[in-house]
Amino acid sequence: MNGTGTDLTKQTQIKHQRALGELYISTQRKRDLSSLDDFRQSGCLRALFPQSGSDRLTAVFLNTSGGVTGGDCLDLAAHVQKGSELTLTSQTAERVYQSVGDQVAKISVNLTLEEKTKLNWFPQETILFNGSRLRRTFNINMAVNARLLMVEPLIFGRAAMGETLTEASINDQWKIRREGRLIFADMLRLSGNIQETLKRKAIANNVVAMAGFLLVCPDAEKHLDWIRALLPDMGGVSLIREGVLFGRILAQDSFELRRSLVPILTQMNESPLPKTWTL
Repeated sequence: MNGTGTDLTKQTQIKHQRALGELYISTQRKRDLSSLDDFRQSGCLRALFPQSGSDRLTAVFLNTSGGVTGGDCLDLAAHVQKGSELTLTSQTAERVYQSVGDQVAKISVNLTLEEKTKLNWFPQETILFNGSRLRRTFNINMAVNARLLMVEPLIFGRAAMGETLTEASINDQWKIRREGRLIFADMLRLSGNIQETLKRKAIANNVVAMAGFLLVCPDAEKHLDWIRALLPDMGGVSLIREGVLFGRILAQDSFELRRSLVPILTQMNESPLPKTWTL
């Protein structure tokens, strides 16, 4: 005890400064090209706009904090206005590091697609480290004749580094609405010893890499047969409802995952993937 009677062994709570980031992109159709209409960025989220050689606008977003951990909040939003096209991709894989205590890293993605628009959501892998805690939400609102193609690769520890997730958590939610009506919802929730959970044959059959991909467009059904022909043994795809196709691929590591995923995405996209996927 010190002179004031305060117990020096009592633990004090330290508030850690965390990363905050916001990014907003709005596109328009002008002179037969897709171009920026509005653009805002703050905190650790930034975007670059490389020349794509087409009338589709490409935005490469990056997190300057070098990864996310508990207490971080990242918000990314895009508004694709009538007739325009946008591809969103990340500069590199996003790493989710060990959290302090029970703090959760939060990532929110909100996308709006107006009439006769196309949007590709092509981020590179999200890599979970042991002790990480991630809550991520995707809320997408789109017009009836809009086209959405999205993928989310997820790595549960880097196999080449011998990393395992004995204590971690992820809560991943997708919600797609067409004209305000919910047409697709998916949730992935894992916590605790994820490594042991992934070993179960009915869940992941002991693999550490997976990706979900989604195509929403009026003619989604025509892609079903050729996608099934390209899928590996640990992969599947279904027509959830008219105009909504969803698939998932499991793989031993990120290399094998990409080897299966890239040909499928390239053909669905009807053009090469962003250069960030090949660097």
